[in-house]
Amino acid sequence: MNDRMTTPWGEYALARFPEDPRDRLRAWDAADTYLLRHLAESGTPLTGSVVVVGDRWGALTTALAAHRPTQITDSFLGQEATRANLARAGAEDAGARLLTTQDAPPGRIDVLLVRVPKSLALLEDQLHRLAPGVHEGTVVVGTGMVKEIHTSTLHLFERIIGPTRTSLAEKKARLIFCTPYPGLAREANPWPYSYRLPDGVGPVSGRTVVNHAGVFCADRLDIGTRFFLQHLPRSRGAERVADLGCGNGVLGTAVALANPEAEVLFVDESYQAVASAEATYRANADGKAQFRVGDGLADVPAGSVDLVLNNPPFHSHMATTDTTAWRMFTGARRALRPGGELWVIGNRHLGYHLKLRRLFGNSELVAGDAKFVILRAVRT
Repeated sequence: MNDRMTTPWGEYALARFPEDPRDRLRAWDAADTYLLRHLAESGTPLTGSVVVVGDRWGALTTALAAHRPTQITDSFLGQEATRANLARAGAEDAGARLLTTQDAPPGRIDVLLVRVPKSLALLEDQLHRLAPGVHEGTVVVGTGMVKEIHTSTLHLFERIIGPTRTSLAEKKARLIFCTPYPGLAREANPWPYSYRLPDGVGPVSGRTVVNHAGVFCADRLDIGTRFFLQHLPRSRGAERVADLGCGNGVLGTAVALANPEAEVLFVDESYQAVASAEATYRANADGKAQFRVGDGLADVPAGSVDLVLNNPPFHSHMATTDTTAWRMFTGARRALRPGGELWVIGNRHLGYHLKLRRLFGNSELVAGDAKFVILRAVRT
């Protein structure tokens, strides 16, 4: 969905990525416009090193392109949206620098703008990594919708950067103002975090899992993955298996341990997730594996995969949507060879069997409990 965001510096046509004319979700919200309006009305000097963290679809980076900001994101899709939105605004050559959460942040930060992420752990990790570049004169402003900013959010800013307060709410959005305190004694960054898997989960029982901040269920094995691990398909011989939306890579690692001849492709749109998957795999297995950050299986050759394992998300930030799942299923069908299989786990109420039947022409229930179902679809 293309839409125009009005700012003190003009209007910008913005879109999410990949662009879909049927998608009614905007590429910006009131939290973005509130922050931009505050910067203009307060006369904040946007000079020196301007760093934008967590900019979801590039709205902030695009509006501030004239100030050559550095964007830091965990989202491949968000970064691609930023590139497209900068180009649409004629600002692709303005000098905006696009980094990921796995890149080293700038050594000096004069203006730090933080779009509060859904994950408190990711915010904690980001603030720890950014803190060394913040100095006494750094302007630090966060933004988010009211339902995204909690007392725990403010405590993180205070504990890692310095004294923190909030603005009044406008259009259900709020700003966070933080005054850097260079002498602040802060604890070490606890991320990445490792733990040992329980027994009873197949080949990965008792194995080590490594989680970078922001990965789903980073401190424990979630119940859906546990259920999936207990019902994984048997992988035989030199198969190519894709762990689609791999998260910390537990599913793909389990396949690699059960079948050392398999080549496993770990793919996710989160840089933190793929880094976690690679660390988990390296800690437990030593076979053929690829680790790719991208838009699902879009860059995988058609008909080149034998088995796809998928636990699709049903949220895009705060919005509930099946768009991501549908794109994952479509990409899996294209990537699978004839006879190849897609195995999906999801909450029972999501009705994924209907989507799979529509797309593959078949859907079989492999296992289920009160909350989850595991479905199998075959590429014909």
